Amino acid sequence: MNVKLWQRRKLLQWGLAGLGVTGAAVALPQVLRQFQTGTVKVPPLPGNAPLVSGMNPLAMLREFDYGTVTQENGRTVREFRIQAQTSKLQLNAAISFISWNFDGRVPGPILRATAGDRVRVIFRNRGGHSHSMHFHGVHPSGMDGVRPVRNGSSTIYEFDAEPFGLHLYHCHVAPVTRHIGKGLYGMFIIDPPGGRPPADEMALIMGGYDLNEDGRNELYAFNGVPDYYMQHAIPIRQDQLVRVYLLNMIEWDPAVTFHLHANFFRVYRTGLTLEPDEEADVITMGTAERHILEFSYRFPGQYMFHPHQDGIAERGCMGQFKVIGDATGDEEHGTHG
Repeated sequence: MNVKLWQRRKLLQWGLAGLGVTGAAVALPQVLRQFQTGTVKVPPLPGNAPLVSGMNPLAMLREFDYGTVTQENGRTVREFRIQAQTSKLQLNAAISFISWNFDGRVPGPILRATAGDRVRVIFRNRGGHSHSMHFHGVHPSGMDGVRPVRNGSSTIYEFDAEPFGLHLYHCHVAPVTRHIGKGLYGMFIIDPPGGRPPADEMALIMGGYDLNEDGRNELYAFNGVPDYYMQHAIPIRQDQLVRVYLLNMIEWDPAVTFHLHANFFRVYRTGLTLEPDEEADVITMGTAERHILEFSYRFPGQYMFHPHQDGIAERGCMGQFKVIGDATGDEEHGTHG
């Protein structure tokens, strides 16, 4: 069957606005769950951490969207519904930013599947401009997301999840740098068939903000909000494995580093391996480069992480881990997905 005809039939079946047909925006439910391949203890989040433009960056760290799971012809299908929007993001007490985003958040949802799953993304554009979703990974050209989707229109991307590793998605409408810089990007994790060892898993996505559109970033952030994790440290457990899915989505700066204080991490480059490639405390990444980092802390206390370009760090791209030795109040998470 012709792919475009199939897409249109599915869009009508699901009651979405057809290709090129405008319609009112509706809330799109997401399935957000903590995933582990075993049982780990995750410290509870501080109750006083404030929301920023409706987002909770501490909660976003460990929110993985596995989609709506069904079985079709004997295989797993994960269906995601994503909407492009335009909304105001409060970067600090003095500065707000009109973001273009996926599902009203910067970065967009952390989508997650297992290698071999069928991924189906129903994309609605209600952002006021033409947008698209381009996924990194392996898929047919028709699913590459380079064709603009007009405002008020919808489309479907469908492909097999491969290869396992750490990937990303972003708008690919020109000028791509501006669309990404406005917030249209997110993380896409494909787990290996057997999973990875149990760990406290979290996502850190580095982004920049060109506030006056002069081709230079004035502010930077982990997970959308400058300095949030400096003001509200990320709680982790002493002597417990932490697995960070790290993605650099900073435009305008050709490369940045990531540095972890008082520790070293094992590097799984692009997440394509089950054995570490190296061990370091600083790693360099170009735009869209990403790695999985694993580490644990021997001593309680607070430890910084940031790019080692101090000008970038001091303009918002800094955070802290708060290593907790007392297990009281920990939350246990088991196998999901």
